Amino acid sequence: MTLVDLMPPITSRPRLDALPVAIIGAGPIGLAAAAELHARDIPFTVLEAGPHVGAGIRSWGHVRLFSSWALLVDPAARELLDAAGWTAPNPARLPTGDQFVDDYLEPLAALPALAPHLRTGVEVLAVSREGMDRTRTTGRAAAPFVLRTRDVDGEVAELRARAVIDASGTIRTPNRLGSNGLDPLGAAGVADRIVPPLPDVLGRDRARFAGRRTLVVGAGHSAAHTLLALVDLAREEPGTSVTWAIRSSRAARLTSSDDDGLPARATIGQNVDRAVDVGEIGLLDRFEIVRLGASADGAVLVTGSRAGDLVTREFDLVVNATGFRPDLEMLREIRLELDDVVEAPKRLAPMIDPNVHTCGTVEPHGYAELAHPEPAFFLAGMKSYGRAPTFLAATGYEQVRSIAAWLAGDAAGAASVELTLPATGACSTDGSAGGCC
Repeated sequence: MTLVDLMPPITSRPRLDALPVAIIGAGPIGLAAAAELHARDIPFTVLEAGPHVGAGIRSWGHVRLFSSWALLVDPAARELLDAAGWTAPNPARLPTGDQFVDDYLEPLAALPALAPHLRTGVEVLAVSREGMDRTRTTGRAAAPFVLRTRDVDGEVAELRARAVIDASGTIRTPNRLGSNGLDPLGAAGVADRIVPPLPDVLGRDRARFAGRRTLVVGAGHSAAHTLLALVDLAREEPGTSVTWAIRSSRAARLTSSDDDGLPARATIGQNVDRAVDVGEIGLLDRFEIVRLGASADGAVLVTGSRAGDLVTREFDLVVNATGFRPDLEMLREIRLELDDVVEAPKRLAPMIDPNVHTCGTVEPHGYAELAHPEPAFFLAGMKSYGRAPTFLAATGYEQVRSIAAWLAGDAAGAASVELTLPATGACSTDGSAGGCC
C-alpha cells in the first residue's frame, strides 16, 4: 500500500462543500496556502492571532535571514503579485525579517484575491468537529470542523470549515531552559530576568542589555544571532559581558563549514567561533541548568552541572535560545498521529530527523506525509516539523501546494512533489527564522 492509497483524493461532501478551508496563521506558509487555494477556486479564510500578517516574523524582524529572496517567494503567490505589478526584490539579496514582511507578505496579503478572506487579531483557541469530540467516529469525515476563536475585544466565536491547514508556526511556544524539557527549579522567581529568544540587542532592547552580564542558553542560530549582537554591544558599552551555555562539548549544529549551501549561515558560525577563541564570548560547555535563584542584589544565580560538577554563576539576564515546540493544546480534540520524539506527523518524522538530516537533505513531501487520522486536517510549515529544526520556507510552499491539490481532488498533482534545496550544512536548531532560514 502506498502513501497515496492511505489517503485518496477528497470527494464531494455536500454538507461541507460550501464551507471554506480554514488556514491558521498569516505567515509565509499560511499566505502561500491561501494563494494555492485561490488558484484552484477553493474558498478559504485565514485567521491570524497577531495584529497584522507576519506577526511572528516581526518579533525577530531585525534578524537577517539565511536564504536569499530566490528561495523565499511561493510560486502561486508570485503569480498573483506579478499580475498586480509587484516589483520583486533582488533574488540574490538576504532580507531581514522586517523586509520579508514589508516587501512580500504585506503586498501579498493586500491583494484582492486574499485581503477579503484575511482576519487578523483572531486567535484560534481550539479545533474540533461539529457535535463530536475526538472519541466519536461514525460520520466524522462528513462533520464540519469547528474553530473556536477569540478576537482582540475578547469576543469568543466559532467558525465552521471543510478542512483545516494549521500553519501557525512555533514562535509563541519556546522550549524550556531545563535540559529535561521543564523550567528549572526557581525559574518563576526570576521570570523578569529571563528574556525570550532573539531580543533586539542593538535596537529596541539595547538599554536592557547595556552594561549587563548576559547568559545566552542554546546551541543554534538564534543563540548565535544574540551572541554576536551582544559582542558588538560590549565593544560600545562598558561593563557588558557575554557568556554562552551549551549542553554538549561543542555546538555541532551551528555549522561554520565553507561548504554550507547557505553561506550566510556558515558565516554566523565562523564569527561565533572567532569570538569564543579571542575571549569576547565566555563559553560554558557541557553545562545543564539545574536551578535558578536570585542574589541579594537581584541578579540571577544559575546553578548547573558542568561535566558532573555543580557550579553557580551570577548573571543579570538569561536569554532562552533553546528552540521551539508546537502548541498542540488547541488540537486536543483532533485525532493527530505524531512521532513520539519530534512531535511531527508520523510519516514525516523520519524524513526530517535532525540527527540524520539537514534542511538541504529533507526529501520533498506533501499531503500524504502530512496527513493525520483526522480527515482533511493538516499541519504545515514550521509547526509540521514539531521540534525538528530543519525547516525551510521553500519546503513549506511545496507542502501547501500538495495539500491544495488534494483538496481540489487532483490526485496526480498532490502526489507529484518536487523540491530543490541548498545542500550541506546544518539548519537552525531552533526555527529562529520562523521557518525561513
